[in-house]
Amino acid sequence: MTEKVGIIGYGSWATALVKILNTNNVSVYWHWPKQEDIEFIKIHQHNPRYLTDVQLDLNKIHLTSDLQDLQKHCQYILLAYPSAFLHSLIKTFDFSNKYVVSAIKGIVPEYNLIVGEYLQKVFNVDFNRIAVITGPCHAEEVALERLSYLTVASPNEGLCTTFRQFLRCEYIRITTSDDIFGTEYAAVLKNIMAIAAGICHGLNYGDNFQAVLISNAIQEIRKFIDAVHPIQRDINDSAYLGDLLVTAYSQFSRNRTFGVMLGKGYSVKQAQLEMNMVAEGYYALQCIHQINQKYQVNMPIVEAVYKIVFGQPHSSPAKVIKQLTYQLR
Repeated sequence: MTEKVGIIGYGSWATALVKILNTNNVSVYWHWPKQEDIEFIKIHQHNPRYLTDVQLDLNKIHLTSDLQDLQKHCQYILLAYPSAFLHSLIKTFDFSNKYVVSAIKGIVPEYNLIVGEYLQKVFNVDFNRIAVITGPCHAEEVALERLSYLTVASPNEGLCTTFRQFLRCEYIRITTSDDIFGTEYAAVLKNIMAIAAGICHGLNYGDNFQAVLISNAIQEIRKFIDAVHPIQRDINDSAYLGDLLVTAYSQFSRNRTFGVMLGKGYSVKQAQLEMNMVAEGYYALQCIHQINQKYQVNMPIVEAVYKIVFGQPHSSPAKVIKQLTYQLR
């Protein structure tokens, strides 16, 4: 393919997306902020920190520390960078005449907006030039080429079709959707629900309780996204329920892992240092809590996690989850 995709992000998910794109012979411009990392990749042909088993095809990858290279050469910009730090990185980027695809499952805290809204309101990118990539899909299984499904959501059917061609391969199936708001908010909320699932696991709650927790979690997600963007959608589709399930249960889920550590008694800072990876649900908590001040959706699981993460020291996970158990059904 002659199209070039600019990748902003260098973690496990960005690396998995580069692997998929290269599988389909899509050339990428890949931004790395540190030149020493670029030199490492040129020598060793793999990411120095994430998914190190993935061999990178440098014939199809242009590595650069200059975002202007992406701006100059790429019509498509793919964002796979932690939402908490996104604005400081791209605030001067010119998205004029670009198609922007977000693979971020988070909220930009400076504006309290999901990434699609942030691009539209801050950079004036038309929604018809924006798409969102959601799961259910973990980067680690993409690296192993295990069959995975992605959803590409955009009001622009042509953009969905283009990225279906870019991403579909032997081990990736693609579903498309026009629900850019619902899929993106669901991707944010499932990370918070996965923290809850991890906390409960860390507190030794069993599979029976986890089933009830996740049944209630998908109801909370449905109520919230219906309040924010009320259109006809099937919450049981894989972009919503499937993404929640894999994030809540998978051994690869960093949000679940973060929650497990909290349930076992780690402080938030201890858990973050131990993981050395970003749990998007942590950063999304305050944003969703604030956004819901407007919509007033009853979200006991989200509020329980919020109390544990941001509450007073006496808001112990055991006490908060015990209280939560009486609110579930």
